[in-house]
Amino acid sequence: MFKKYLGTASILLAIVSLGLLPAHADSTDPKRAALVAQLTKLSDDWDAAIVRKDKAAIEANMAEDFRQIDGDGDIETKTSFVNGLVSDKLEIDPYKVEDFEIRLYDNVALLSGRTKMTGRYDGKPFKSHYRYIDIYAQRDGKWQIVSVQISKIPQQ
Repeated sequence: MFKKYLGTASILLAIVSLGLLPAHADSTDPKRAALVAQLTKLSDDWDAAIVRKDKAAIEANMAEDFRQIDGDGDIETKTSFVNGLVSDKLEIDPYKVEDFEIRLYDNVALLSGRTKMTGRYDGKPFKSHYRYIDIYAQRDGKWQIVSVQISKIPQQ
């Protein structure tokens, strides 16, 4: 809808003027490298906490105003998202993230990748293949995940 009124060129100009394009800092910049390492660790630790159903660790990485948009377009809050993950009905096998990428924008970071997840729900096996984007924001010096969106990749 935004595009309909402004046109592609106007949107690009607005994005550039707001400073929302990725920072193209030198990859050898030690501050940038340290931030990428910190965010990678946060992401890896969160994935591990999800697999082991560590509610405290899962919640500690999440902002209070967290939202997820799932592969069906449904919205989850922090509470509903965490409750679903720690449910006795759900068991997620350890998984590996592929095509992992971090893009930095001042106090916002976009972490994206692709995951093939397996496990059991209510005793029945499941497979899920999806791309995701996790949006982290730095607030009061602390990085927390504020939003997740996943897109299902059809089974082959």
